[in-house]
Amino acid sequence: MADNKQRIGDLSVSPLSLGGNVFGWTADEAESFTVLDAYAAAGGNFIDTADVYSAWVPGNQGGESETVLGNWFASRGNRSDIVLATKVGGGSPQRRGLSPAAIRSGVEDSLRRLRTDYIDLYYTHYDDPSVSVEEIATTLDALVREGKVREIAASNIGAERLDSFLTFSAQEGLARYAALQPHYNLVSRDTFEGDLADVVTRHGMATVPYYALASGFLTGKYRPGTAVDSPRSTRAAEHLETERGRKVLAALDEVAAHHGAEHATVALAWLAAQPTVAAPIASARTLAQLPPLLAAADLTLTQQELDLLTRASA
Repeated sequence: MADNKQRIGDLSVSPLSLGGNVFGWTADEAESFTVLDAYAAAGGNFIDTADVYSAWVPGNQGGESETVLGNWFASRGNRSDIVLATKVGGGSPQRRGLSPAAIRSGVEDSLRRLRTDYIDLYYTHYDDPSVSVEEIATTLDALVREGKVREIAASNIGAERLDSFLTFSAQEGLARYAALQPHYNLVSRDTFEGDLADVVTRHGMATVPYYALASGFLTGKYRPGTAVDSPRSTRAAEHLETERGRKVLAALDEVAAHHGAEHATVALAWLAAQPTVAAPIASARTLAQLPPLLAAADLTLTQQELDLLTRASA
């Protein structure tokens, strides 16, 4: 993976963020360690998780991914080499929301599971309109001042609330959101482009898109009449039913063939080339799934290829 680090506030991050949603879910601890070791060995330093991963699995409570990562840091002694991102606000019912108490208890629980005393990038996972932006900003600023968090960021928030938060933070001299993590990919552009992207650009934020591969659809393995063994296959296969999905697949076929590259590599390279995008997030539950993700940092698409993919995804 090319060593072209990107900036998020004061953080220097790899151009691909490794998603931790699969750790403790579809990848057990041993498999997770194998993927994490390979990502780090390739020069990767940016890992994304959340306190709620993977509470949706029967028998899980949330925090499983953070626990795996904490064990990995402890066994490898490499915490200082990694830019660690996690999230608050989407956890169990008693932890949901962004009240000062929920944020405070959330950060302490995450620090304990991650076996660390600081979080590099701390996201509000889902906006909580029941709490004022002033209260959320003040609480997060305190965590930065205490050294528990280095940079703060937001996910799943509307343009108006995001703009209000950033404006208040600037007026009061508080820690500001350095990044936004939106749902954004070749088959889901209106979830970011438009008002939300305008706020990000105006305030000089970085973007770290999730669902970068549309639950696996943009790997190119989903085709009419083909079954894919994946927990996310139903969601991914839905894109085959749309004209946009079929057009994007055809464009990916063309560009991937020209470069001798995997479809996932091309899809991530398109995303990385979009304005404000610092590092798309993509996850690998097996070692074999990792190389196409890492290769995106080494693939430069021509303007003609970018335009082709952009038109197909319109």
